[in-house]
Amino acid sequence: MTWTFSPVAFTLAIGAIHWPVHWYGLFFASTFFYGIFIFRWMYRLEGRPPHDVYDLVLVVIGGTLIGARLAHVLFYDPGYYLRHPWKIAAVWEGGLASHGAVLGILVAVWIYSRTKPDQGFLWICDRIGLSVPLSGCLIRIGNFLNSEILGRPADVPWGVVFARIDDIPRHPVQLYEALCYLVIFLVQFGYYRARHGRIPEGYLFGSFFILVFGSRFVLEFFKEHQTSFESGWSWTLGQWLSLPAVMTGIFLVVHAIRSEVCRNSREYQDRGADAPRSESRWLR
Repeated sequence: MTWTFSPVAFTLAIGAIHWPVHWYGLFFASTFFYGIFIFRWMYRLEGRPPHDVYDLVLVVIGGTLIGARLAHVLFYDPGYYLRHPWKIAAVWEGGLASHGAVLGILVAVWIYSRTKPDQGFLWICDRIGLSVPLSGCLIRIGNFLNSEILGRPADVPWGVVFARIDDIPRHPVQLYEALCYLVIFLVQFGYYRARHGRIPEGYLFGSFFILVFGSRFVLEFFKEHQTSFESGWSWTLGQWLSLPAVMTGIFLVVHAIRSEVCRNSREYQDRGADAPRSESRWLR
């Protein structure tokens, strides 16, 4: 398949100024709009004030943009930005790193949680771990429409020629990643609904790290190198950055499971202690 789709959705004309609006930007922005609806639903389900969601979303937007941009600047092309420091703020030209976005969100959520005693850091992160995979799905679709983050050359029936780049059939790795993230979102959402929001603290956040960055690690084998200094590396920079995220996820999931087991054990013992003596003897 030859991909000739224009990355520009439409152009805003204000007098003599013409501002192209890209599909990627629309998909990226949409993640925050749908996030408001999902979070309001979760807040209502769990008895939290739904209007708090708007403050949280603003904080997450700031953390996402700052973290993703700084990570791209520092890890993927520091030389260019040292020579052109005024370009650091030019996010509309592209250049957002997902690993940095996660770090930026974590810092922003930690600051926000300090002002909300009923919404702890891990409590919020669990709900973010549910919704963010869908954001990743939409963003990767935007990357596909933009003909960016290209896959490696591929001799497969579904290979895509990105005509704006070259005439080489490639793995549509953006769509592989989008599909993985959609499945992860459905798994996380299904677990949350099955438990009616009563989940071990840190579990969804940890599984988000394991599933998303585990998928990212595998799919990097299908991607072209994003930077020139990766040439000759057996693993890409994205894979090296994914490893600590996966390890963090494993720690969080194990800790969440152990905490729930201990809590259930204490509750069981408390019920046994409160039971009448005759009933306790019969149960023994």
